[in-house]
Amino acid sequence: MSKLSQLIRQHAPDGVGYVALGEVATISNGKDHKHLPDGEYPVYGSGGIMRYADKYMYDQESVLIPRKGSISNIFYVNTPFWAVDTIFYTKISERILPKFLYYYMTMIHVEDLNEAGGVPSLTKTVLDKVRIALPPLLVQREIVRILDNFAELTAELTAELTARKKQYEYYRDFLLTFEEPAAASLTDRQTDRQTDRQTDG
Repeated sequence: MSKLSQLIRQHAPDGVGYVALGEVATISNGKDHKHLPDGEYPVYGSGGIMRYADKYMYDQESVLIPRKGSISNIFYVNTPFWAVDTIFYTKISERILPKFLYYYMTMIHVEDLNEAGGVPSLTKTVLDKVRIALPPLLVQREIVRILDNFAELTAELTAELTARKKQYEYYRDFLLTFEEPAAASLTDRQTDRQTDRQTDG
């Protein structure tokens, strides 16, 4: 973190400024995908990848923000994609790193911006006014590097925990599975013979 502090002191001595989201990103609507044949490009909805289509809508880095439904699901995309009509995609200016914007948007809890009474929803008008911290690009890059490292470690730990859970379940089932003792089987046979004698009598 010392490097980050040094960069902030050096490149933002007067503090970090804020801008409206609409000043650094153009928020655009997604479109229907049902007419698209299957293909290689991911099709994003508010819940994530829905399918893969043969065409893409946008081929630059983008931050996807759900318009309806699971509005807290923010996605960073760095490959060509299609966005459906339940999710916004962003065309991001050179003033802000797309990955920095992604991390920032995951922090601000956009679900608190919901104004709908039924299905949670966001509007372009509301999102355009969201205040975004805009440190110098060098500072943004260092923040992204740090958070990427943490995200990678988290993914590794999650995979390790999943593997350990499967290992635990295997040994639990193995150690707690017993064959029926021979004595029990003998007792069962004796009981059966007694029942047969009583029936015959």
